[in-house]
Amino acid sequence: MKRKRIFIGGIVCLGLLLLFGSGAAFGAKKRIHSTPPALRLECYAQHAAMKEISMFKNVPWQFIGPMNISGRMTDVAVVTPKGEHYTIYIAGASGGVWKTTNEGVTWMPVFEHAASMSIGDVTIAPSDPDIVWIGGGEANIFRSSMAGAGVYRSTDAGGTWQHMGLAGTHTIPRIVIHPKDPEIVYVAASGHEWTDNEERGVYKTTDGGQSWEKILFIDAKTGAIDLVMDPEDTNTLYAATWQRIRKKWNDPRNEPDYTGSGIYKTTDAGSSWKPINDGLPEPRYRGRIGIDLCQTQSHVIYAFIDNYEPAVTDYEAGDDAYGRPRGSRIKGATVYRSDDGGGRWRRVSQENQYMENLSATYGWVFGQMRVDPNDPDKVYVMGLQLNVSEDGGETFRPLRGMHVDHHGLWIDPDNSDYLVNVNDGGLAISYDAGRNWRTFYDNLPLVQFFNVGYDMDTPFRVYGSIQDHGSYRGIVDLSRGRNRIPSVDFESAPGGEGSSHAVDPTDPNTVYSAGFYGTISRSELATGENFPFLRDLRRLNPDVRLRGQWVAPFILSPHNPRIIYHGMQFLFRSMNRGESWESISPDLTTNDPEKLGDIPYQTLFSISESPLRFGLIYAGTDDGRVHVTKDGGLMWEEIVKGLPYQKWVSELVASKYDEATVYMSQNGKRDDDFAVYLWKSTDYGKTWQDASANIPSGPVNVIREDPKNPDILYVGTDLGVYVSVDGGKKYHVLPRHLPTTFVHDIIVHPRDDIMVAATHGRGIWAMDVRPVQALTPKILASDAYLYDVEPAMLPRSTRRWYRWMLRPAQMVYYLKEGGDATLSILDDSGRVVKKIEGTGDAGLNFAEWDLSRDVPAGSDEPEFVEAGVYTVRLTVGAVSVEKKVRVEAYSSS
Repeated sequence: MKRKRIFIGGIVCLGLLLLFGSGAAFGAKKRIHSTPPALRLECYAQHAAMKEISMFKNVPWQFIGPMNISGRMTDVAVVTPKGEHYTIYIAGASGGVWKTTNEGVTWMPVFEHAASMSIGDVTIAPSDPDIVWIGGGEANIFRSSMAGAGVYRSTDAGGTWQHMGLAGTHTIPRIVIHPKDPEIVYVAASGHEWTDNEERGVYKTTDGGQSWEKILFIDAKTGAIDLVMDPEDTNTLYAATWQRIRKKWNDPRNEPDYTGSGIYKTTDAGSSWKPINDGLPEPRYRGRIGIDLCQTQSHVIYAFIDNYEPAVTDYEAGDDAYGRPRGSRIKGATVYRSDDGGGRWRRVSQENQYMENLSATYGWVFGQMRVDPNDPDKVYVMGLQLNVSEDGGETFRPLRGMHVDHHGLWIDPDNSDYLVNVNDGGLAISYDAGRNWRTFYDNLPLVQFFNVGYDMDTPFRVYGSIQDHGSYRGIVDLSRGRNRIPSVDFESAPGGEGSSHAVDPTDPNTVYSAGFYGTISRSELATGENFPFLRDLRRLNPDVRLRGQWVAPFILSPHNPRIIYHGMQFLFRSMNRGESWESISPDLTTNDPEKLGDIPYQTLFSISESPLRFGLIYAGTDDGRVHVTKDGGLMWEEIVKGLPYQKWVSELVASKYDEATVYMSQNGKRDDDFAVYLWKSTDYGKTWQDASANIPSGPVNVIREDPKNPDILYVGTDLGVYVSVDGGKKYHVLPRHLPTTFVHDIIVHPRDDIMVAATHGRGIWAMDVRPVQALTPKILASDAYLYDVEPAMLPRSTRRWYRWMLRPAQMVYYLKEGGDATLSILDDSGRVVKKIEGTGDAGLNFAEWDLSRDVPAGSDEPEFVEAGVYTVRLTVGAVSVEKKVRVEAYSSS
C-alpha cells in the first residue's frame, strides 16, 4: 500500500487568496475544480477577519425557527460511565457539533464557526473525556451533503477547538482513538464527493495530530468509509474501503470497472494491511460497507454491504417514489459475519424483500452497523429504519418510534439496553433496548432548509422546504418590536421535501409549490383544494421525458400574479394560474445524452423576469447555460460569453431599477470548487462584469437586490451573508448571532423590510434591514447620524411579572470613524433622566433604553418614566445629534 507522511504547517502560497477572490481568474473555458485545501482555509480566515471589522457587525440576526423540528445528524458520542455522566455530543450533517450535559434536556452548540459546518464524525477519547475529535464532512454524500474541512480537536470538552489538518479529505466518516494513549488517532477519509483526489484512505497520528501518516491508500476514487479497532489488541484494526464518485446526473452507484470496495486488516497498527474479502461478493458488486465487531468477543466481526448483485425477487417496472424510472433491482442490504477476525466471511442475512427494501434505493446513504458489545448475536443495521437482529444477522425487525433515515448509534457497553440514535429528524434515546424512545426533535435547531418564500399577509409568513421533512411555514411576528421577533413553531405547508414556494401577493390563501423534480401544483388553503399541473406539462412534450431539478424553479410574474413561469429543460408559462400551459422555449440545456442518468440534470435552476418589462426573461441551468428572451419566449439568445465553463447557475436577478441590468451567481460545489462566482451585466447579458469584489470564499448560493435601495445587494454563501451598500464594489459580512452556516436562500420582505435567510443546517433567521436600507451616500459621509426612534411602550404595571410587556426604545446610530459614544435621554424640561454608554464602532451601532430613570446606586428596582415625548441625544466627541422618541402608555391593542 502507498504510504505518505504529511506535516501540518503554516505555509500558504501567496497570491492564491487574491486569485480565489476574483471570479475573473476562474473564467477560462475549461473545467475548474478542486480548490486547494490551504487556499480554502486561508479564505475562511479572511472571512473571519472581515467579521471583526465589518461596519455591520452589530446588526443582529434573530432566530425564528422552526422550534418544533430538527434535522439530519450523522454521529453521536457519549461520555461513560453512564450514571456518573450525562454528557452527549452530536454531529450535525450541516449544523456543527452540539453538546448536552443533562442527557438532552438542554443543548448548546460547541462548534459553530469554521470553514465548514458539515460534520461526519464526533469521537471522545476513552482515556480522557475532555479530549474530543470531530471529522469534517458528511460521508453519506446525499444530495444536500457539504464538504468538510478536516479534523479538529478539543482538549477542554468542546470549549475550544484546534484545526489539526487533513482539510483536503472533505469527508470523514470515522475517527478511532487509542483507548490508553489519546495521542494515537486513526482517521478514515472517504474523500471528495465530486472529483478524484489523493487525500483518501486511512491516516494515523502518534502526536495528537501535529503530523499525519497516510497508512492505507487504494486510489484517487477509493476512500475509507469505516474503521474499527480490536479492543483486545489495539494493533489490530479493520478498514472498509469504498470506491465512489457522485456525478451531477447519477447517484454514487457502482460502475462496471469498480474494484476498490473491500475490507482490509492490519495487525501491526497500520504498518501493513491485507485484504480480507474471502466469502464476500465479487469486487464489482461491493458498494458501501459498514463494519463492526463485538467488544467482548472481538473475533466476531460483521460487514453490512450495499450489495449490487441482481435481486432474487421479481422486479416491478415503473417509476420510483420520486417519479423517476426504476433501475435494476439489486440485493441491497446484505449482512456478512466472520468468527475468525475476518479470515472467512459468510452471508448470514436472508435474501428477501425486507432486506432489499431496508435501504430503499439509497444503500450508499446508510451503511452503518453496530454489534451489541456484550452479545455477538445481536446486530443493528441502519437504513430507512433502525433494524435489529437477535439471531446473528439472519432475521431483522424494525425498531419503531423514531424519525426515519438512521446514521448513528451508540450502545452503552455497561448496559446494552441503553441506546442513543441519530437520524434525519434528530436524536432519540432508549432505556429498554429500543422498545420505547425518548426523542429530541424540538430542541436541536439543525433544520436543513433548501429555500425560503413569503406571503403578504399581516403578519407575514415565510415558507420553505426542509430536507426529509416536507414543506413548512412560520409567522414572522413584529408585534413586540422589530428587534424582538420570537422563535416559533412552524406548521406544515403545501409542497414536499424539495419544493419552491410562491404565494399570490393579492391572496395569501393561494400557494404555489413545485415539489421534487418539477411536480408543480396550486393549493387553495381556504378550501383545502390542490391542483397538480405536471400532467398538463407532460402533454405539451409527449415524446420527451421532462427533466426537473430536485428543487425545480418557478416564479410568479411581477406584472401579474396569475402568470406562472416554470422551469424543466424547457420554460413553461401559464397565463391563468395553471389552468393551461404553453412551452415558450426550446431545450435551454446542453442536452448531452451521455449526461442523462438517474438524477435529472441539464435542467433550469433559476428564472427571473424583469419587473420593468413584461416578457424580458432570463433562464439559467445547472449545466452552466444562460439565455435571455425579450419577447416572452419567441426568440432566445444564449448569454455566456466570459463565464466559467458549465458552472451551476444558482441565481438570476433582473434588476428592478434598470431594465438592462441583471445579476447572476454561480455555484462550483459540484466541482469541489469554492471560488466566488458573482456577475453583473448592464447590457442584457451580452457582457458580464465580475461582481465578487472582496468576498473571499464561495460557493455562492444566492444574490438579491434590496427592494428599496438600488445601491444595496445581499449575497448568501456557504459561510454566511454579505451586504454591499455601493452596488457591489465592496462587501461587508453580516455576522452577529448568525453561526457560520450554509445560507441557501434570502428574501427581503418588500413591505416590512425584514430580511430572511434560509440556512441548510441551522433553520431560518431574520434581520431588520431598515437601518441598512437607510444608508444613503449622505448618511455614509456624515461623522455621526442618529436614526429616527420608533415609539416605545411602558408595561402594564411596574410589578416585576408585568415587565415583559414593555417595548423598549431602540436607538440606532451610524459612526463614520467610530469613537466613544454616549446617549442621553432628556425630558421636556431638558433634564437628563437616563444616560447610556453606547458602542463606538465604525458603522452601525445599537442601544436600548428600558424606559427607566437613572436611580441611586444600590437600588435594584427600576423607576419608569411617565408617558410623553423625550429627546435622545447622541454625543461622539465634539459631535452631537438629537432625535425625539414617544413613550406611550401600555395598550393591549
